[in-house]
Amino acid sequence: MAIHQILTRHTASISDLKKNPMGIVSEGTVEEGAIAILNRNEPVFYCINPALFAAIQEMLEDKELGEIATKRLATLNPVEVSLDDL
Repeated sequence: MAIHQILTRHTASISDLKKNPMGIVSEGTVEEGAIAILNRNEPVFYCINPALFAAIQEMLEDKELGEIATKRLATLNPVEVSLDDL
């Protein structure tokens, strides 16, 4: 029997989700923004609210832009300047 990590405090069964989808999702995502949906006590997917999804998208974009900036900085020849010269 495999043990699966559940990454949220709130969970619901897939059967409960079928019975009351909006109720389960809205109640489960109020505090943390996410709820784990379980099938036979194993997480099968996570529902997240739009605010959390937007935050995740922004973090991923920031990470990607950071990687691009790091690559570009590696190709530049640094020039020393004084703040007084600016």
